[in-house]
Amino acid sequence: MDHAQYRDAVVENRRKHGFERVEGDTGGFDPVWQARDEDDSIGAIIALATVVDEPDPDPDDIVETADAFREVLVDHVDDRRESVTPLGYVVFLVSDPDPSLVDAACSYTVARRRTNVFPVIYDCEGETLHRHEVPRLKGRGIYRRQAEDTERLFDV
Repeated sequence: MDHAQYRDAVVENRRKHGFERVEGDTGGFDPVWQARDEDDSIGAIIALATVVDEPDPDPDDIVETADAFREVLVDHVDDRRESVTPLGYVVFLVSDPDPSLVDAACSYTVARRRTNVFPVIYDCEGETLHRHEVPRLKGRGIYRRQAEDTERLFDV
């Protein structure tokens, strides 16, 4: 699947699942979508998602981009006066990704500064989504939610 087809499929999925486009400053990420929801195990959440089409990213690019997306998430949630769990999903489109790239995304430190950012790799050639696994113990709710959201939005 080429990058344009993938983006179109994600846009269609985000509409079906109630993700609306974020207007205003998105830190250079375009587009960014958001959804608000109530999760049985983690309470009120706000999720921001974007797709990055960066040609040939390396592991450092994954970390830097995820960190930059965390800033967008922090800025977006800071204006709110309510208690929510912020989740961010930044998906990288890569053809036949090197294992080090997948490892960088899946070993990224998700929780920081009261936010949770999940870098995800979509292999356009193999049409495979590489996301964080759900741990067996602590933090399971946030990782389970990540698995559900990424499957709904990004596994096309």
